[in-house]
Amino acid sequence: MSAGNSEQIAEWNGALGERWVAMRQEIDRFVVPFGDAALKAAAPQPGERVIDVGCGCGDTSIEIARMVGAAGAVLGIDVSQPMLAVARSRGALANGAPLDFRDGDASEAALPANTDLLFSRFGVMFFSQPSPAFSHMRKSLRAGGRCVFACWRTPRDNPWAMTPLSAARAAMGVTPAPADPNAPGPFAFADEVRLRAILSDAGFGAIDVQRFDAAISIGATPRSAAENAVQIGPVSRLVREVGAEHLPTILDAVERALVPLAAPDGHVSLNGSTWIVSATNPA
Repeated sequence: MSAGNSEQIAEWNGALGERWVAMRQEIDRFVVPFGDAALKAAAPQPGERVIDVGCGCGDTSIEIARMVGAAGAVLGIDVSQPMLAVARSRGALANGAPLDFRDGDASEAALPANTDLLFSRFGVMFFSQPSPAFSHMRKSLRAGGRCVFACWRTPRDNPWAMTPLSAARAAMGVTPAPADPNAPGPFAFADEVRLRAILSDAGFGAIDVQRFDAAISIGATPRSAAENAVQIGPVSRLVREVGAEHLPTILDAVERALVPLAAPDGHVSLNGSTWIVSATNPA
């Protein structure tokens, strides 16, 4: 375990990891469009060897295994043992394609050599030292191998996260202290200039960063959307900080904020904005 990443690793092996397991289907619905966009950019080919960084409950690893087929190989790596347990239980969905899941911190773990593709759907923004982490992962790639991942853009471009959080903060009278935008977390790679510098410093070339937006379905009704928001995303952290006794107040405030944004049938969808990033390991 990396000392620098220990806080993140502890969170993903505690209540946060358990919550994501419990809400796996809802989360999948949130993130599938962005994972699909990253997979389209990555274009895994039959016979390729792939590492899925931050594989979570295994959705993208399973899909990649189907794409590379029996002649390929996929390793899903994650620090969350609760999520890996789910991934392993679902491994048969790869239909016999070689697929393995490993508990480990990809920023320092031994990784298979001569890999064709490093892939990640929202799994690379949590490294305490991102340039060394990417440098380490790049060494697993063959010459000309590629790295493709999805990461969130700025909070202001992601109302799925910030609209509920703003309502919750107002209800609690919380004025957030200035935060380090580069600290490990969902929005750590929002700055395109910094993102490119991290990959360049890590030795990658042919760096390409493309914006991809999609509507995120956060609930069938404003109430269910509010219930989802207090379980995952920035609001869930606020709830932990202020105390669970304030959950009813926060839930009601988030619901009120979402009512005007609901479709005529009550469904709530808000924009999600990401970078789809591609780079290669120079020959």
